[in-house]
Amino acid sequence: MSKLHIRGFRASHYLRSVSILLISLVLGACAVDEEDTSPLFVRSVGTVLGLSGDPSTDRELPDISDPKAQLGMKLFFTKGLSGNQDTACVSCHHPVLGGSDQLSLPIGVNAEIPELLGPGRTHSEALAIADNNSTYDGGPTVPRNSPTTFNSGLWDQVMFHDGRVESLDKLINQNGDPGEFGLGIVTPDSETDDNDVQQADPNAGSNLPTAQSRFPVTSPEEMRGFTFTTPGTNDEVRTALETRLAANQNWIDEFTAVFGDSTVSYARIAEAIGEYERSQVFVNTPWKAFMEGDDSAISEAARRGALLFMLPTRTGGASCLTCHRGDRFTDEQFHVLGMPQIGRGKGDGTTGTDDFGRFRVSGNDNDMYAFRTPSLLNITETGPWGHAGAYTTLEAVIRHHLDPQAAFDNYDISQLEASIVSSGQTDDMVVNTQNALDKLAANKLAGLSLLPTVSLTDAQISDLLAFLETLTDPCLKDRACLAPWIPDATVGDPDGLRLDAVDINGNPL
Repeated sequence: MSKLHIRGFRASHYLRSVSILLISLVLGACAVDEEDTSPLFVRSVGTVLGLSGDPSTDRELPDISDPKAQLGMKLFFTKGLSGNQDTACVSCHHPVLGGSDQLSLPIGVNAEIPELLGPGRTHSEALAIADNNSTYDGGPTVPRNSPTTFNSGLWDQVMFHDGRVESLDKLINQNGDPGEFGLGIVTPDSETDDNDVQQADPNAGSNLPTAQSRFPVTSPEEMRGFTFTTPGTNDEVRTALETRLAANQNWIDEFTAVFGDSTVSYARIAEAIGEYERSQVFVNTPWKAFMEGDDSAISEAARRGALLFMLPTRTGGASCLTCHRGDRFTDEQFHVLGMPQIGRGKGDGTTGTDDFGRFRVSGNDNDMYAFRTPSLLNITETGPWGHAGAYTTLEAVIRHHLDPQAAFDNYDISQLEASIVSSGQTDDMVVNTQNALDKLAANKLAGLSLLPTVSLTDAQISDLLAFLETLTDPCLKDRACLAPWIPDATVGDPDGLRLDAVDINGNPL
C-alpha cells in the first residue's frame, strides 16, 4: 500500500489533489499518513466526502422571534399541558441542559420538586400514590433517554429513538426515487390499510417536530399522569388539554394574536411547539468555521480525530462516517449496537423490562434491538448517551463501538443515578443487554451490521474526542446566548403555570 502525501502542497494543486484523494478513498488504494493533518488536507477530505460544515443550508427554519415560535415557547414551558399540571415539555428538554435533562432516564410526572430539573430530580412516592401510579418504585418511569430538541428541524426522516414518527416523503426519496411529495407523516395514531401498512396520520401536521409534539402529553409517565382522562384515547387527552387552555382568556388572546382567531386546538398547540423546536438551530460550531476556511478553528488533535472519523478503515480511519454521515452526522437509520439496557424497558422480552427498539415499529426481525443513529451535533452537551442513557462519558461510548461485548463486560454500574440501581432497574440489565449483544453478533455474521471492526489506541480515542468537541456550538455553554429560548418576565405567563426551572442547589437555570 502506498501512502498519500499532500502536506505542503500549493493551492494551485488543490483540485488535482482532491481528485487523487477521491479516487484513493473509493478504491481503497492508499493509506493516510498520520502526519498529513494540515488544515487544507483535512478540509479537502471533508469536502470530498460531502461535508460543508453547515447542516442548515437551504432549509427554511423559523427564528425564535417569530410570533408562532414565541407562542410555542410559552406552551413548551407551561405545566398546563400536563394532566396533573406538574410537568411541562421543558421538564425533559431544557435549553440550559442541552435541550435534554442530563439524566440517564427522565423523571416525568410526580416529581418531588417539579421545578428542579436535571441531576437531583426525583420522584415523590406520595404524589405517585395520589396519582394512582402503580409503577412507582423510586426510580425513573420513563423508559428511554430524553433526546435533545436542539436542531430537531434538521431531521428529515424520523423522530424518536425507534422512529415511530416518520416522513413518508423522505423515506421514499432517500432511495433515489423522485416519488411523490405531500404523502404525509406516519405516527403512533396512524391507521393501517388492508395490508396492515400504516398510513399517514391526517393530524400529524406539516413537519416532524410538530408531529412529535403531539405525543408526550399522551404518555402517562411523561406528561399525562395516571388519572387524567382515564382511560381516554390520545385524541381525548388532547381535547381535554385544549379545552383547559381555551377556558383561559389569556391563552385565547395569545392564539388570536398568532393565528387570527380565537380557536385553541391541539393542532395549533402542536404547530406552535413545533415552530419553537424548529427555531432551536445551534450549528455555529468550530467544525463549521473550519470547513468554511478558518484554519485555527480546531486543534491539530481535532484534525487527527476528524481524519479518523471520516476515513474508512481500509485507509487507516475508523469508518464513523458510515452511519454518522453528512453535516448532521447521522444517516437517520437504525442499527444494533448492544448498548446497555437499563431502566424499566418497554415491556418486551421474557423479563418484561427489555426494549426491542425499531422492531416494535417495523416488526422486522433485523430491527430487533436497533435504534436510530443520533446526530453528533452538540454531542458533548447532550449526555448521558445511548437509548437508555447508560453511558455518562463519550469516551465510554467510543470504546463501546470498538468492542461492545468487552465494554459491557466491564460496565461500571456506579455511573448511573443511584435511584436507577436502588429501584431494581438494573436487575435485568445483564440478560437484556446480552440479548442485544447476541443479536449484534448474529447481524455481523449475516453481513447485516455496519459497525466496523477497528482497534484504536488511547491517543486515537483522545483525538476522536477532540474532534467531537468541535461539533458543539459554543452557544450551548453560554446562558446569555440561550436566553432567547427561555421565557422571562417580559414574555408573559398566560396561565401562571410556567415552569421556572432550578438546579439541585436552587439556582435558576
